Amino acid sequence: MKIPQELRFAASHEWATEPADGIVTVGITDFAQDQLGDVVFVELPEVGRTLAAGEAAAVVESVKTASDINAPLAGEVVEVNGALLDAPEAINTDAYGEGWLFRLRVTDGDAWGGLLDADAYAAVAEEG
Repeated sequence: MKIPQELRFAASHEWATEPADGIVTVGITDFAQDQLGDVVFVELPEVGRTLAAGEAAAVVESVKTASDINAPLAGEVVEVNGALLDAPEAINTDAYGEGWLFRLRVTDGDAWGGLLDADAYAAVAEEG
């Protein structure tokens, strides 16, 4: 299971990059994509939508189930990964790269520090 040290994580298995000019990139973790199985469809949030931390922002469907993907931080959606609409399997093959879901302009920059670091997330993932 890959858990990049430079990212922060929500206990609900989303990851976020450190804010750059107030923007974070969000996706699901390697653990989450492994649990889902083969991803076959993604529903992305609308650009311009304002999300609260923990609010359902997207849906990822696999051959096993459909799962809500929550915003790990509050903010406005400024970009979505439209390539996933044609190639949702990128979430399985590159969860931390080409499989990113959306970008948020964070409204509370201090909240990033409240997310789990890689070691804390590893403990959550081990529990299932």
